[in-house]
Amino acid sequence: MLIDWFTVAAQVLNFVVLVWLMKRFLYRPILRAIAAREQLIAAQLAAAAGQKAEAQRERAEFEAKNQAFEAQRASLLSEAVAQVQLERQRLLESARQAAATMSAKHQQALRNDADKLNQALAQRVQHEVFAIARKALADLADCSLEERLVAVFIEQLQGLEASAQQQLAEAIALGTEPVLLRSAFELPAAQRRLLQDALNHCFAGEIALRFERKAELLGGIELSCNGQRLAWSISDYLQALQQGVDELLQAQPTAATQP
Repeated sequence: MLIDWFTVAAQVLNFVVLVWLMKRFLYRPILRAIAAREQLIAAQLAAAAGQKAEAQRERAEFEAKNQAFEAQRASLLSEAVAQVQLERQRLLESARQAAATMSAKHQQALRNDADKLNQALAQRVQHEVFAIARKALADLADCSLEERLVAVFIEQLQGLEASAQQQLAEAIALGTEPVLLRSAFELPAAQRRLLQDALNHCFAGEIALRFERKAELLGGIELSCNGQRLAWSISDYLQALQQGVDELLQAQPTAATQP
């Protein structure tokens, strides 16, 4: 078998030209396309990794912020509960104080009402006693109550101790105004004369007197001069009587609670 070396050489040349052409116009673009694709994939992978890292960082920040928010919320809730408890205690204390104040005011009002009632009853009893005494003296002794009161006052004036009489005499001597003599009733001229004579005799001189009516004395006579005072009144006996009655009334609940 004979070999056609020209044909072989031509075929070899054609193969070499074909390889060169393929390398020139086909293989290199394919390689460049593959390299570009690889670079694109690498860039996409790097971007994805960056996005994943950013997502993880944002997730960590979110979890940290969420934990901080939960801690802040728990702290605010605890503080609010504590403030509510303090406000509740304050309101309760304020309510207790207000109730105690109202109770004290109510008790004070009751005491004031009781005092007013006692005063009204005492004044009524005093007036009734005076009226009865006046009528009894008028019926039995044939003299008015005022006359008897003046007589009793003169007796007290004459029976003063030496020290008390000396003090009253010094007050009268140092006084620049007339001696003031008050009575619960309007004194007739005769009784004024009796009192004037009694004072002149007791202090050995002419005593300047100024008479004045004072209903609060309730059946009594009061002499005052320069800070010194001499008085006598039926109300003194009635006050002693009222004090005894008050003590008796106060002792009754205590006695009732004893077995």
